[in-house]
Amino acid sequence: MTHAAFAAAGSPAPTTIAVDYQPGVCNIGPAEIARRRRAGHFGVVATAVLFAILVAVGAPPIARLLLAIPAAIAASGYLQAYLKFCAGFGAKGVTNFGDVGTTQAVADAAARALDRAKASRISLASFAIGAAVGVVAVVLPI
Repeated sequence: MTHAAFAAAGSPAPTTIAVDYQPGVCNIGPAEIARRRRAGHFGVVATAVLFAILVAVGAPPIARLLLAIPAAIAASGYLQAYLKFCAGFGAKGVTNFGDVGTTQAVADAAARALDRAKASRISLASFAIGAAVGVVAVVLPI
């Protein structure tokens, strides 16, 4: 993997950012992708467990709208893993192609703008998917 040197915010010494970084397209590497995929798995399990509990206790169907929260978490995790793009990092203007917990600043303002736009689209899509799951759960004849 080829690396290019970029100055990190608040650091006089250059930090390396993987050339795999593409503004608005890809801002995380394999370790972060795996982390997002695990968040997706957690969200799916949480959604299923919450649905089972709500049905088991006989909660009113409108209470199933609560499923939107873990479903949105699942959608966000899976979307970020699939797109190789962390919405939180995009909003903050950082990337990570190394170990989890380390980030490098994106110095270019235009690149940060592209990253923020992609982060917003992922967040909106995650919210929409979560809301759709919640609505479907409400109308299910269970």
